[in-house]
Formats: sequence, structure tokens, C-alpha cells
Amino acid sequence: MVNGDDVLSIGARKVETVLATLLVRANQVVTNDQLIGELWGERPPRRALAALHVYVSQLRKFLGVGRRGESPIVTRSPGYLIRVVGDDLDLDVFRRLVLMGREHMRAKRYEEASATFAEALDLWRGPALGDLREGSIVQGFATWLEELRLECVEMLVEADFMLGRHRELVSFLYTLVSEHPLHEAFYRQLMLALYRSDRQGDALQVYRVAREKLTAELGIEPCRALRDLHRAILQADDRLDDGGRARESLVFVDQLHPQPFAMLVNGDNESSQHWPPPLLSTPMVSVVMAYPYGRWVPFNSMRR
Repeated sequence: MVNGDDVLSIGARKVETVLATLLVRANQVVTNDQLIGELWGERPPRRALAALHVYVSQLRKFLGVGRRGESPIVTRSPGYLIRVVGDDLDLDVFRRLVLMGREHMRAKRYEEASATFAEALDLWRGPALGDLREGSIVQGFATWLEELRLECVEMLVEADFMLGRHRELVSFLYTLVSEHPLHEAFYRQLMLALYRSDRQGDALQVYRVAREKLTAELGIEPCRALRDLHRAILQADDRLDDGGRARESLVFVDQLHPQPFAMLVNGDNESSQHWPPPLLSTPMVSVVMAYPYGRWVPFNSMRR
């Protein structure tokens, strides 16, 4: 938790879980049953509700009062909610920066897009929600948020490709494929960066590694985008040439994935009822964590 220049730790795992769950559903009531499910799963103790009230009381003491002189945690039947405003949550900042970056990409302002995506990624401090993965609400949210981060990384690389920064990206992309060996988009980007750096043999070797990894672990062939790029490299396709500032036709598949980000906004509202449908059974309103912008947050959740 960050409070001004102070970094504080809650310490108690159960209290931390309550805070994470409330923040995942910020400004929305989380029922007692949902909180108990996050804390103990399908086998809660006999006095689970009483224990939950104790954890909430401890959390209120830890958070203190908000900017309006009252606790951000509100008791509201049939459970609790946590009130957040403005940039209290760092994901709201992250989301806004990603949307700005996408607008820069659409307008072909690639320098601004690259800088904006980099600023968004600089908010991260390790895995979303730290190592909390006990309950389905927190687990689903953390999984979705990590996918969102990876899409932002892809868009940063695409913006830098448009600026001709292929050689500078090679070592970064090697690190990405090492950390995410089943993420095919990073193999595609690494192959393209190597080819444009006059390293055709290395680009083909990356494809062989990707194919072996996917076949061995998943029993599948590389996706169409990887196969198409592999074929183009073998044929020295003219479309692969850098030719100055990049050409949009070089992207063989839609790597910008607009849908998840589009679902984050709902008109002029700061939150949406529509995301992320594949991962959570009930809608959420806002999202979690704030590093350096928030006055109170659960833990260092977003800065790699």
C-alpha cells in the first residue's frame, strides 16, 4: 500500500484478500457470501461471517479515513463496498494511457503512441494483485489484467516498429518470448525485428523454436500469422522491407486487439458493466490498485 511517500504492508493475508476483492469490485457491493468464498473457498469455518467482520474492521483501521474524512469501506447490505474516485486506482490510469496510445496509433502519431504505451507499462510492479490467487473473483481479474498488459506490450512494439526501431527491439523481444513461450505474437514480432536487422537465419530459427515449443506443449502448429510470416521470410517478400518508417501492411494479423480496451469504457463513464465477460460471472465496475497516483492501495501491483 502506498500513502504519499510511505510504502506500507497489510501483513495479514486474509485482510489483504478482503481488500483485493473489494477493489476488484470497487464502488459496487460485494456480498458477504462472495467475500467468504474468496477467503475460504467451499469450506468456510463455522464462524466465517464473524471472522469476516473482524477482517473488515482491521482493514478499516489500516486504511484510516479518505479524503472526505470517512472510511472508504462502507457497510451496505448484503455486504460491503469500497469507494474510489478519480485516479485512486492505478488501473484507471493504465486504461486511460492505453486508450490514448491507441488514439495516437490511429492518427499515425507513432512517437506519441510509443511514449504513452511505455508510460502505461511503467506503472507495473510485478504480477497484478501480487501473489493473491485464492478466490475466483481475484483469480479471474488477475488473469484478465495480465492479458491486458501483454496486449499493451504488443502495441508498444508495433508502435516502435512503425518508427523503424527493429534492431533496438531484438533483445527485448528475446526476453519476451523467453518469459512467455506460448505467446505467438511475440515470436512474430521477434522474427520481423530480426529479419529487418539483416538476420534472416535467426528469424527462421525463432520460427523453428516456436513450432517445436507449441507442438511439444500444446500439440498444435503455429498460428496462421506465424506461418504466413515464415513463408514471407523464406520468399524474401518485398512487404517485409522496412523502407523507412514502417508500412501498416507489414502486420500480418490484427495484433492490436481492440475489443478488451473498447469494453473498458461506457460512454463518458469511468467504469463499465461489460468486462471481462469470459472470466467473471458477474459484472465489475472499477478496477484495482494505485501506485503512484492513489492515496491508498492494497499492494505494489503494477510495475514490472
